[in-house]
Amino acid sequence: MEAVFLEQTIEYRFKNKDLLKEALTHRSYLNERPTWGLPHNERLEFLGDAVLELIITEELFNRYPEEQEGQLTSLRSALVNYQMLAKVGREITLENFVLLSRGEAKDLGRGREVIVANAFEALIGALYLDGGYDATKQFVNHFVMAHLDEVMKYKLYKDAKSLLQEKSQNDWKITPTYKVLEESGPDHQKNFTVGVYVGEKLLARGQGPAKQDAETDAARRALQSLNE
Repeated sequence: MEAVFLEQTIEYRFKNKDLLKEALTHRSYLNERPTWGLPHNERLEFLGDAVLELIITEELFNRYPEEQEGQLTSLRSALVNYQMLAKVGREITLENFVLLSRGEAKDLGRGREVIVANAFEALIGALYLDGGYDATKQFVNHFVMAHLDEVMKYKLYKDAKSLLQEKSQNDWKITPTYKVLEESGPDHQKNFTVGVYVGEKLLARGQGPAKQDAETDAARRALQSLNE
């Protein structure tokens, strides 16, 4: 799909189209297209991550003059974690434009979420280089900060496991439990799949490189499902 449609969605036209193409180029794509002529998007992702954090930090600092550092940090984390960025990426149809290898394109699980989130950060990096800070801030405010009300309403700034435990005990008078469902990968690159249960009922599955990460991911997904 032509990237011009993405530009229409985000209401920004790149002066340097190669920056946009680079932001959309996943590392795997170059394995099949060695003559593509542009690098993969990881350097832009590195830049975009820093720019995004600065813009979100500045916005939260100005919006909540009475809040202390700890609360502002929690709010920022809820807005810039990979699940939120993947969600925003899908809202702007970014997933349709990311250039992947055929093999990578088949992965529709957590791996795809991470790819979309990383591409979103790369897009921010490209936008910053092409249009400057003000244009990037306008983009971030419009598409990312727009989720601040959601973060506040569902208390997504709180630790997901603690929040799910509170909700579970309030609603069902029971504490959620976690069970490892699957382990894959070599020792140095493990991936765990964990289920979170209320009684015998499976609320959600989560994945991560450590059991704790997978449990947190499962709790976050359970909360999202329960809040829908």
